[in-house]
Amino acid sequence: MSTALYERRKTRQIHVGDVAVGGGAPVSIQSMTTTKTENVGETLIQVHALATQGADMVRVAVPHEADARALPSIVAEGGVPIIADIHFSVRLALLAVEAGVHGLRVNPGNMRNPSHVKDVADACRDRGIPIRIGVNAGSLDKKLVAKYGRPTADALVESALHEIGLLEAHGFTDIKVSVKHQNVPEMIAAYRLLAAKTDVPLHLGVTEAGTPKQGAVKSAIGIGTLLAEGIGDTIRVSLTADPVEEVKLGKQILQTLGLRESGFDFVACPSCGRAELDVFALAEEVEARIAKLDLPPMQIAVMGCEVNGPGEARDADIGIAAGPGRGLLFAKGKQIGWVPHDGLVDALIDKALEVAEEIRAAGTTDTGPGQASVIKGAGRRPVMSIGMGAPE
Repeated sequence: MSTALYERRKTRQIHVGDVAVGGGAPVSIQSMTTTKTENVGETLIQVHALATQGADMVRVAVPHEADARALPSIVAEGGVPIIADIHFSVRLALLAVEAGVHGLRVNPGNMRNPSHVKDVADACRDRGIPIRIGVNAGSLDKKLVAKYGRPTADALVESALHEIGLLEAHGFTDIKVSVKHQNVPEMIAAYRLLAAKTDVPLHLGVTEAGTPKQGAVKSAIGIGTLLAEGIGDTIRVSLTADPVEEVKLGKQILQTLGLRESGFDFVACPSCGRAELDVFALAEEVEARIAKLDLPPMQIAVMGCEVNGPGEARDADIGIAAGPGRGLLFAKGKQIGWVPHDGLVDALIDKALEVAEEIRAAGTTDTGPGQASVIKGAGRRPVMSIGMGAPE
């Protein structure tokens, strides 16, 4: 029996293309291209790379008409829902809608003419295109900054609710919202406050998180904290790096919380004086080799000694625990045998492929609407479940 960690926040549901967002749907991952959108070839290469890594939808910048004119080809050949990022220009927003994009990121408050908000809302409603309102600490309205003294959580939420009201005044409700801040505690506070005031799906992210070294920590804490509280329906990890790295980290966050089964869960000891071999080198070699394989969700353990090693390795789908000059190979809770140190990696890979086929043959159990379970380990047991019900 799985254990529900929290009650997931109930929201209205929208659809970005064929991807459901909110309303109990699985948490989706998105990223944004760094190419000039008018360069269709380069943009499509990046869209495909992001989709291959696991992005459920991809956003492209549309600051100029040439970018909007490129959208039909990108939408037609992207392979995933395409979201157009628009600022200020109603003309570009309407061109994007005509191009068939699956979503818009636009702040109606940036449109100087109130009639333009209605034009965009009507066009999106007619085509079933949702709008994300993206409130950001770096571009908050100056009046709100003056009112609160700085871009506080309250300021972000006030801006978001105002923007929501502008669209809902025209009967448009297919909305998702983000309230991003570069300060993680402020970001967490803003999303918590907004979650209590509206039922719109929430797009989580820490804005301007920085390079992968710092950005990974900020995003894991900010996004992970909220998801662990049941808040959040789609995420984007923002890094000063190749956007593919954003998707990889997003998948890791979701997988760690049991919100997505994706690839392998790698368990390795931190090493200590008890280690009987170079655990760092062994773990890196195993991870590099495993990453090249097409594996179902499974847990792989690499342990460096005979203290915690056998227990951890035995508890995984496949694992090794090193001893003096040799290591003990485990699979599905059973001891397979001793293997010399220089043959450990090959033995682990061979057994991993064998166990992977057994897992595929056995299949997985559907946990029901709005739920996700990480089914891995020696007993193929639910180790974490995140669903809509109240904690048990």
